Amino acid sequence: MGLRDAHDVEGDVGLAEQTRVKEPPRFRVILHNDDVTTMEFVVQILRTIFHKTLEDATRIMMYVHTKGRGECGVYPYEIAEYKVYAVRMQAQRAGFPLKCTMEKL
Repeated sequence: MGLRDAHDVEGDVGLAEQTRVKEPPRFRVILHNDDVTTMEFVVQILRTIFHKTLEDATRIMMYVHTKGRGECGVYPYEIAEYKVYAVRMQAQRAGFPLKCTMEKL
């Protein structure tokens, strides 16, 4: 390998170090309180869709219950969109009006 070849390789590495990949936007998934959906169902949703522990699910459920809304997690757009959809479908099947939304950070 000649001197010029070694320099070209170094130059490429330098470019790679300078190139930054932009992180995709993140979205907060929010549950909203209502007067019909049971606390047990909300805990079940938090455990099955958001993979929360029983303790975390209970804490989040109580926060939603007392504050009116609460964050379930922060995800890239497609994952957040899917989780909102999954909550709505499970709530609809169970006969609950549980509202789930997402908002950009």
